[in-house]
Amino acid sequence: MIEKRKIFYILSTVLITVSIIGVAVFKLPLGIDFKGGSLMEVGFLPDEDGNITILSREDVTSALSDIDLGSISIQQGGDDSLILRFRDVDEETHQEILAKITEASEAEVEEKQFQSVGPVIGRETISKSAWAMGLVLAMIVVYVAWAFRRISYPLGSVRYGVIALITLFHDVIITVGFFAIFTHFKGTEVGVPFIAALLTIVGYSVNDTIVVFDRVRENILRFGNQKDFNELVSASVKESVVRSLNTSLTTLLVLFAVFFFGGETIHNFIFTLIVGIAIGTYSSIFIASPILVSWAERLRKA
Repeated sequence: MIEKRKIFYILSTVLITVSIIGVAVFKLPLGIDFKGGSLMEVGFLPDEDGNITILSREDVTSALSDIDLGSISIQQGGDDSLILRFRDVDEETHQEILAKITEASEAEVEEKQFQSVGPVIGRETISKSAWAMGLVLAMIVVYVAWAFRRISYPLGSVRYGVIALITLFHDVIITVGFFAIFTHFKGTEVGVPFIAALLTIVGYSVNDTIVVFDRVRENILRFGNQKDFNELVSASVKESVVRSLNTSLTTLLVLFAVFFFGGETIHNFIFTLIVGIAIGTYSSIFIASPILVSWAERLRKA
């Protein structure tokens, strides 16, 4: 694996390039959690025969065409409900929206939830999300540097932390790019669950990377400089790859089951986890470890 690291570098470069282009072209459509607005979920009750008739997106859009709601996002919340997202509205407009949907529907309509987020709160959410991500990344570098403090050959402990951070940026950039493409074709928006998914991916990716690094550390402490570092890292990866793959595959199987059989409201969250965990597993084996070898070689030549 280590000998073919250039192939993995090229593959990662391609994935990162595609992700950056995806974000640049499709953007990340921020939801009401970040830019402010209103969220409304309406349920459609079954008739006497137990049948449920839900309005289509076109019917809802047509029913609300006389109300200035800006850009309306409509998605199915379950088998019997629709979730609408639109600009921040007052109570009078809120009731008018509910009345219009009730009038257009053949089934009895009930409001399941309504929430409104102002633009100030949205900006505060963005700020706190950025702080949370930055703090987590900084703490990871400190933790990895401390955990590998006994290692000095051929790289110091701080470099292990830096490589873990590089791997995390790799995982996050690719995940965000694929999510931007997904939301564009799915017609959904970015909310707080997306940030929660990214933080989960960061933790999972670091854990997977440290599993491999920990095996490298054990072999360094066992053999020291008696064994070539390239061979030592390659052997360490082979010793830990089965465990990493088994853990990731079992996790992904559960996530795929939830994605296909769970509610549509959690699709964004689960999709982000699927991409992030798959990329995190790949990077911990095929990117983090090769970077160790490449950096060590560069230091030897310096």
